[in-house]
Amino acid sequence: MRFGLIGYGLWGKHHAEAIAKAPGAELAAIACYSEATAAAARRRFPDIPVHVGYGALLADSSIEAIDIVVPNHMHEEVGVAALKAGKNVLLEKPMGVSVEACDRLLEAAEASGKVLTIGHEFRLSTQWGKLKELVAEGAIGKPLYANVSLFRFPYRQGSGGWRYDRGKVGSWILEEPVHFFDSVMWYFDELGDPDRIVAFGNGRPVQGRQGNEAAMAHNFSTVMHWPGGAYAVITQSLAGFEHHHVMEIVGSEGSIRTWWSGAEDRTREPSFEIKVQRAGAAKAETLKVPASGELFELDRELSLVVDAFRKGRPMVSGEEARKRILVCLAAERALAEGREMRLDFSRGVEPRKLKA
Repeated sequence: MRFGLIGYGLWGKHHAEAIAKAPGAELAAIACYSEATAAAARRRFPDIPVHVGYGALLADSSIEAIDIVVPNHMHEEVGVAALKAGKNVLLEKPMGVSVEACDRLLEAAEASGKVLTIGHEFRLSTQWGKLKELVAEGAIGKPLYANVSLFRFPYRQGSGGWRYDRGKVGSWILEEPVHFFDSVMWYFDELGDPDRIVAFGNGRPVQGRQGNEAAMAHNFSTVMHWPGGAYAVITQSLAGFEHHHVMEIVGSEGSIRTWWSGAEDRTREPSFEIKVQRAGAAKAETLKVPASGELFELDRELSLVVDAFRKGRPMVSGEEARKRILVCLAAERALAEGREMRLDFSRGVEPRKLKA
């Protein structure tokens, strides 16, 4: 399957390598934002067409699939254009910076008949995905509580500083906590959708940061509730060092604890562990799993997306990803206004319309 890659920044370069080695995939063309990134792409892939701008790439009828790795505010524009051009689309998270953007992507996918799948690659991890298997098989009983904690170095600026520009990033809640919302909602899917959320945060001043709102806080914590009493605590600090991620799940009959640590998020030499105390067990056991981390998960995502496109089934549907965006935006508003927000997943409802 011939792939076009749109975006060749720091993360886009990793996507290019993953496509190039994925079974059944061919990296057929690359679209870049600038002449500088285009020059870098040509040096690495001298035999592949490299464009500045994505119009020519989408016009190539031989390209069947598009991998989109651009700043958050461009996800809707580029994703809709690719779907209208008749391409299957793998779109990096977050799906969009608004619920309305997600709805337009869903409408474009439905009209095109093509597959739109969203890059929540944590689901494909040997580590984070294993937690879903354990919960689904009933190893810990009914899920009651989850705790997710990330302690890491500050975000990279991104090309042109987009990750520190409120108008382009959307919010820092849409950067990594969106993964954690997706994971916990996926683990707890037997409970249905969460119904309310509250958030807290603070941070350090950053010179040159555009849009100094609460949603750009270095330290962010949220509590998400489900009907029936289950809840999850999600915390992120961008004022730390290295990259340290912990996830704990407690069920009615057992519990799971796992952690991942590396010098940075994109290392291939992490330290990690999963322990589970199964229902009826006297003590916890340590599970053996293959190496985990962003780069491993990306490789797996690109190795599986070819089959997903051929079968016409997304790995993570737009409908699921849209719910995660709504939760992020509700958490953003809860943080800004200092109050609990009710969650309503009805199509087209924006958090600003929700009632406390």
